[in-house]
Amino acid sequence: MKFDEVLEDIRNGKPVLVYDFDDRERECDLTVASQFVTPEIIQKMRKEAGGLICVTTPYSKAMELGLPFMSDVYWDDCEKFPLLKAMAPTDIPYDRTKSSFGVTINHRKTYTGITDKDRALTASEYAKVIFADKPADEIKKDLGTNFRAPGHIHLLNTSEKILETRFGHTELCTALMYMAGVMPSATICEMMGDDFGSRPKSSVAEYAAEQGIKIVDGDEVIAQWKEFKKTHPEL
Repeated sequence: MKFDEVLEDIRNGKPVLVYDFDDRERECDLTVASQFVTPEIIQKMRKEAGGLICVTTPYSKAMELGLPFMSDVYWDDCEKFPLLKAMAPTDIPYDRTKSSFGVTINHRKTYTGITDKDRALTASEYAKVIFADKPADEIKKDLGTNFRAPGHIHLLNTSEKILETRFGHTELCTALMYMAGVMPSATICEMMGDDFGSRPKSSVAEYAAEQGIKIVDGDEVIAQWKEFKKTHPEL
């Protein structure tokens, strides 16, 4: 399998699988470009992956629009709610940085927000709104008009320099979106197993072969990202 084939599938709205590292989560995530998310994709993630369905945002875009890390929101409110300080995510076993979780959202045209069609609408419209060719102030207004928080889609903010200080699926999958030339937001979901843990890589590889879904390792994403950044130093 050539890496370009992975990027071509992303451009065509197809899901791909990303394994992080043996010394990190040791998990595979099913991912698709957020702009192409459909109810069928959400249903596939829910039934065949089974983890938490999340949508990524590049750090620069999140900061430009005022979309915070949830840990910062909690920290800023810890004087009023001291328990939030005690619960700070300072001991994540696979990650020395703070959690990438941002706020949670629903599109205002959803009903409960949890159905496949509701989550698909939220994920796809979120990407289209934040990457619209408009000034930041207009995008902020559109976000407030079209989304409510909290909701059923978990936003994830990347680290400031993607794949330099943090090497999670948030960064790996967002990097793939950049390299594919689509809107750089990934909708991701962990592959869960039937033994109450994550689905092993070997089992995910079998699933990928059965489904015709390409799978790529984090090491290869990082290597390709380093080459990509030579012509995109702003990232």
